[in-house]
Amino acid sequence: MSTAVRQGSTRPYLRRIRLALLCFSVGANAFVPLHRLKRIVTDLLRPLEYVPEAFSAFQSYHQHWGMMGQYPFAAIVGKILDYYGAWACSLISACLFMTGFGLFANEISNTPDTITEPSTSTFHNLVIYFFISALGTVFSYFSSVFAASKNFPNYIGMAAGTGIALFGLSPTFLSLLASRYFSSPDGEIDVANFLRFLAILCGCVHFIGGFTMHIIPPASNDESEPTPSDPEVPNERTTLLPNKIQDPKTAYSLLLSDRNFWVLAFTMFVVLGSCEMIISNIGTIILSLPDRSSIIHTFSANHSTAIMTATQVRALSVANTLSRLLIGPLADIVSPVPSCTIDGNRGFLRQHRISRIAFLTFSTAVLVCTYSWMVVGVKEQAGIWALSIGTGLAYGCAFTILPSLVSSIWGLSNLGRNYGIITYAPFLGTPAFSYLYAFVSAAHVPDTDADTHSNGVCLGPTCWSLTFQVSAFCAALAFGSSVYLWRAWKGRV
Repeated sequence: MSTAVRQGSTRPYLRRIRLALLCFSVGANAFVPLHRLKRIVTDLLRPLEYVPEAFSAFQSYHQHWGMMGQYPFAAIVGKILDYYGAWACSLISACLFMTGFGLFANEISNTPDTITEPSTSTFHNLVIYFFISALGTVFSYFSSVFAASKNFPNYIGMAAGTGIALFGLSPTFLSLLASRYFSSPDGEIDVANFLRFLAILCGCVHFIGGFTMHIIPPASNDESEPTPSDPEVPNERTTLLPNKIQDPKTAYSLLLSDRNFWVLAFTMFVVLGSCEMIISNIGTIILSLPDRSSIIHTFSANHSTAIMTATQVRALSVANTLSRLLIGPLADIVSPVPSCTIDGNRGFLRQHRISRIAFLTFSTAVLVCTYSWMVVGVKEQAGIWALSIGTGLAYGCAFTILPSLVSSIWGLSNLGRNYGIITYAPFLGTPAFSYLYAFVSAAHVPDTDADTHSNGVCLGPTCWSLTFQVSAFCAALAFGSSVYLWRAWKGRV
């Protein structure tokens, strides 16, 4: 087994330089382009002259294969991270990005300009290349978030929150690059060259991370932190309980036999699953409502609806990003993670004012209020503000606080694997809530022969009222679950 812990230096300034390089790699690795691919696919299908059915099928593959790349492989990626280190995940990510984007660009370059009908083989190849890139995103995400978390275990909230926030900002960053350097005067993106650029950029950035993303022990003359010989120096194989080495299979069995783990998984199932359902369907929710509750203003105001949709998406994104940037440092201040002293006792480096579970309870409470408001208070598009802001806050807060909860309860030694297993909750929760929304909406689509204004689109609060009633009930159960965990883990997080 390769170790990711390098021997510390007696010179504190060398350690600071290495930490600076580490932070640079964490930030650079966070700017990965998975979310950007959806627009690339849209621009790609136009010159290839795909028929609408093929375009719809590719979008479906985008959603499902993207999810397969993120969630089912998370536990495996987490185990690789625990065993080898974040540097290994970064190197694997470099290979996957260069392969996926490189083949993507090559496929486009080899497509004739005079194509007259869609190519099935090209279609399937693009799906495979997208999957490779999506899997590279998982390795990149884990390397960035957990390299920061394991190097700054006493400030894991800030470390994880910043990494996750930068990851969320990557589409904006790459959009600016594409529009400024790879767009024609009429706004058309040079997809092939842009993908080649991404292959080189992501490959180089993550290759550098393979040399900088190691656990850096404190300098030997730094008395404020443990020395490298201290058995409590955190690394990929360190647990929060000292002098106890668990077999991986035993640790896995103990995790799954812990009922509190399943309570936390259910809470994440509801919070993250329902939030991702809203993120995916915010546009259709707005489209189902009139711009104002008046007989003068109808559902056909397409221009104002498009503006409102863009505004709500920005509001959700801003709330999500701000919650990730603010909740992490706030949690580190009022809810410091427990540390192990040399004599084996668990304690806190700073005054512990409130449990970290309080932030998860806050997320569930926000969702209960938000979903209830959708059921009883929303009749027009202006009322969607609470949904956008509430979803962004709850989603960002839950994702930010999750790594520190997992590390505090089950230790740093298997943090990547345990976090990966927890992410199976949104893998199941997102399609569950999404299909609920789809079925309810489809059941209320009016007959086009009887209503010529609907154009086959569901209109009115009945399109999603039942969905939010069920979601509010589930959020209330998740709120109760978080309160239970607050009591069960009192003094531990």
